[in-house]
Amino acid sequence: MKPKIMRFLNKITLSIFALSFAGFATAQKIDAKSKSLLDAVTKNYKSDQNSYFKFIYGSGNGKVTKTEPGIFYSQSDKYKLKIMGSEQIFDGSKIYNISEADHEVTIAKPNGDEAMFSPLNYLESYNKNYNVKYVGKIAVNGISADKIQLTPTKNNGLKYVYLYVNSGKNQLVKLEQFSKDNNISVIAITDYKENQKLASDMFSFNKNNYKNYIITEL
Repeated sequence: MKPKIMRFLNKITLSIFALSFAGFATAQKIDAKSKSLLDAVTKNYKSDQNSYFKFIYGSGNGKVTKTEPGIFYSQSDKYKLKIMGSEQIFDGSKIYNISEADHEVTIAKPNGDEAMFSPLNYLESYNKNYNVKYVGKIAVNGISADKIQLTPTKNNGLKYVYLYVNSGKNQLVKLEQFSKDNNISVIAITDYKENQKLASDMFSFNKNNYKNYIITEL
């Protein structure tokens, strides 16, 4: 059985950001304002060489009952996630879950059903199997954001998802996911940086740095 932190990391990467579910395309309704906003945000992120997010992850049943801070770096399809004192690295080929508390590393290849922890996944997935509706303006941590609702056109375990966009900067500031089992998951982005000078080994895993760890390759 995986340690709790491994399951927590998997919950973030596979549940919070797994909005690009497999399935056949169905009829959709996407209003023009939502499409314009989301296309602009997607274009903005794609133009960056790399991105950095500082975020707060909240979850609970019926309401958010716990929160955890985290940071996330991405470059192309590679990323590094840090949360709860642990790391998850995707080097473009394999996923490395590193638990400092448990002195354990698990290594696995994506199985095709997984969505990587990247803003592009849920931005690009809006035009696949979701009805998209503009809700209106709402304040998010002092920012006037555009609220957009995504409702699945087929059963994928979700009731709906809300994306909050800072249209002045073409950036996401918050995501809320409501599941049919009444679970709520929230990502609130508190800081964003782009095109930083990153270390050449930022998205690499070196086994020599974990000699005292149990390393399991699945």
